[in-house]
Amino acid sequence: MSQKLWEKNIQVNKDIEKFTVGRDREMDLYLAKHDVLGSMAHITMLESISLLTPEELDLLLAELKNIYASAEKGEFVIEDGVEDVHSQVELMLTRKLGDVGKKIHSGRSRNDQVLLDLKLFTRSQIYEIAAAVNQLFEILISQSERYKEVLMPGYTHLQIAMPSSFGLWFGAYAESLVDDMMFLQAAFKMCNRNPLGSAAGYGSSFPLNRTMTTSLLGFDSLNYNVVYAQMGRGKMERNVAFALASIAGTISKLAYDACLFNSQNFGFVKLPDECTTGSSIMPHKKNPDVFELTRAKCNKIQSLPQQIMMIANNLPSGYFRDLQIIKEIFLPAFQELKDCLRMTTYIMNEIKVNEHILDDDKYLLIFSVEEVNRLASEGMPFRDAYKKVGLDIEAGKFMHEKKVRHTHEGSIGNLCNDKISLLMQQVMDGFGFDGMLNAESNLLK
Repeated sequence: MSQKLWEKNIQVNKDIEKFTVGRDREMDLYLAKHDVLGSMAHITMLESISLLTPEELDLLLAELKNIYASAEKGEFVIEDGVEDVHSQVELMLTRKLGDVGKKIHSGRSRNDQVLLDLKLFTRSQIYEIAAAVNQLFEILISQSERYKEVLMPGYTHLQIAMPSSFGLWFGAYAESLVDDMMFLQAAFKMCNRNPLGSAAGYGSSFPLNRTMTTSLLGFDSLNYNVVYAQMGRGKMERNVAFALASIAGTISKLAYDACLFNSQNFGFVKLPDECTTGSSIMPHKKNPDVFELTRAKCNKIQSLPQQIMMIANNLPSGYFRDLQIIKEIFLPAFQELKDCLRMTTYIMNEIKVNEHILDDDKYLLIFSVEEVNRLASEGMPFRDAYKKVGLDIEAGKFMHEKKVRHTHEGSIGNLCNDKISLLMQQVMDGFGFDGMLNAESNLLK
């Protein structure tokens, strides 16, 4: 059976249909439960403007809750011949309830329906990403505190430069995640605005109550202008992709550091044995495959904004089918990033730190700046102190105790992890996820 919301009497060429549908039916499975939630809010509003009777609304809501439950369990399927998730839901309602099922599309287009589905899906995924990032953040802060006294070499140009510490190393990535979360919060705020009621991009002659659906779905506000609501397709995905790319950039750099520091030439850290793989011919090998794959996946995610931009670029206002292709690269990206975050959190929790790196005198010269500063503090002009230490190094006479006494904010001796944690908490609180969660819970009661 063929089910298309737009079909009339003319059958579409099968090759054309296959090409235009593409992977959309597969991608729409990501959106199924969100499509149902949107329909529940929409029909509740339709009843309030007398386009449905209270009895019809009750029947439809009960059946939509059943469909939602099947989607939650992963049992929802889009049948052969059915074009998309919207058609499948309407078909299921019509099979169960007859003509009442055909009434749910009043005042709505597939354009604003998919806009809504994408926003509901995306904001729920942002909620999960934020939770996963926060979990990794807590581990990094904890490890920063645990190893704050353990010194390690700091590098510039891959040359040993100045003393660093594992407190600084773990804490640096924690603070990087705070900035990433600020970016993600901005993306969430842009996503969490209601496009429903914009129809095909030009509104509806039905007296829709868009404020009501905004409240029912827990959006912060409307996309007020109906043309802009449609123009937001592609823009929302691009902005969110930039935020995902920011997180991925932090994780990719951390993965690279860990691979480097785990190698025998460095020996700064030891990755958990269960997170490494062996070689088919070299019995001694323990390869950091998890972090290498994490690095590659995160680098792929960093290309996502550019891919979306190139698909949506140079389109005038109004809807175009080009936008369908964005789903294929955008929807799966969240799970890929969540997988990377989960792996990174596990390894960062289990990683072992070498507490005796600086016992090796090949790192002695990282204390040269400490010695220059000590001499300057005792009254020697800085340039004279710099020259003296340089000459001592050239003569092989440089010596320094392997300790540092940094006290300023954010330095080895004053990590400010409490300040960083407070900042992260403020960012997390600023998302305002409760409005979304409460609204969705109320719809499903």
